Amino acid sequence: MSTKLDSLHWCTNCVSMSTRPRIGFDKRGWCNACVWTETKKSMSWSSRQTELETLLDKHRRDDGYFDCLCPVSGGKDGSYVAYNLKHKYGMNPLALTSRPPLTLDLGDQNLTNYIRSGYDHMHITANENAMRQLNKIGFIELGFPYYGWLLTVKTIPLRVALQFNIPLLFWGEEGDVEYGGSTEFKNKPCFDIRFTLKVYFDSGYDTVLKKSGLSEKELFWFILPSQEEVDNVNIRMAKFGYYEAWDPYRNYIVAKENCGLQEREEAGSGTFTNFAQNDQALYSLHCYMMYLKFGFGRATQDVGIEIRRGAMTREQGVNLVKLFDGHFPEEFIDIYLEYYQMERKEFDMVIDKYANKELFEKVDGYWKPKFTIDWH
Repeated sequence: MSTKLDSLHWCTNCVSMSTRPRIGFDKRGWCNACVWTETKKSMSWSSRQTELETLLDKHRRDDGYFDCLCPVSGGKDGSYVAYNLKHKYGMNPLALTSRPPLTLDLGDQNLTNYIRSGYDHMHITANENAMRQLNKIGFIELGFPYYGWLLTVKTIPLRVALQFNIPLLFWGEEGDVEYGGSTEFKNKPCFDIRFTLKVYFDSGYDTVLKKSGLSEKELFWFILPSQEEVDNVNIRMAKFGYYEAWDPYRNYIVAKENCGLQEREEAGSGTFTNFAQNDQALYSLHCYMMYLKFGFGRATQDVGIEIRRGAMTREQGVNLVKLFDGHFPEEFIDIYLEYYQMERKEFDMVIDKYANKELFEKVDGYWKPKFTIDWH
């Protein structure tokens, strides 16, 4: 990625950075996410609510079988969606988890708490050797530390839906729309395989799978079914966030009160919040890589959410970004080296490879930003 320092700018409402992929700004300098939040406040959601009820009624069963599938991790968003499907709309969801690598104790406990709150649940662990290899290739070739697991987040639900004949899948929000990328799909409730390949897999799908040298048998849980297979069963891949005004903090409260969600005692790595992304260690490395590639990290994203929901001023947000963004997760370094089977020098070479040299310079062995976030 090439970025000129003099072309950098930040959203004038939140702190989203112009380097974010697929971002756009209006005449006021507001980013897509802030514009969309403003739009949502004046929208009439009744028509979308009717769309949701029609979709659910079409798939609702009276024979006791599962009428929808809902991926969950034990975190706030999947728990919120599953809770509403079951208790607000009277559906019978099958909850499904693709086990991440390097799980954290709190994440395991939250998933256990969620299951014990009263849900049918399936937990699939893809071949761990294949997962490790794909994650390592993703880290080296794409600067994406858990690319193999990312694949399974999308592929496993589809495979299970096909195998068990559950033609309705619900994910949470469309991240691009809600957090500052393209709003191209803000009026589309469902997505397809092509969208998954383009947006979620970031054009690395074929590269990583081919470089792995793994057999089709070993890659079963990592390979997307074809669009034809999906169409033959008429699977609908829906975004719950299309049907209502998505609010991550509200999701947290609902999950905490009804699904046993617990927070960290301290803030998460690279941010000031403690109630999200507590399931695996590689997420912290992912956020650091994002920071080096684009100049913003997890704190920037969390600040944007807080500003847009009215819980924080932009000035407060800028201070938090300056304090937390760019934290290297040194607390996990030994775990990373063992997992990737790498020496520290080799690991650091990968890190250095993806640092945006137009945004950062190395000082005393650490990558430091050449830019300063815009206060106004």
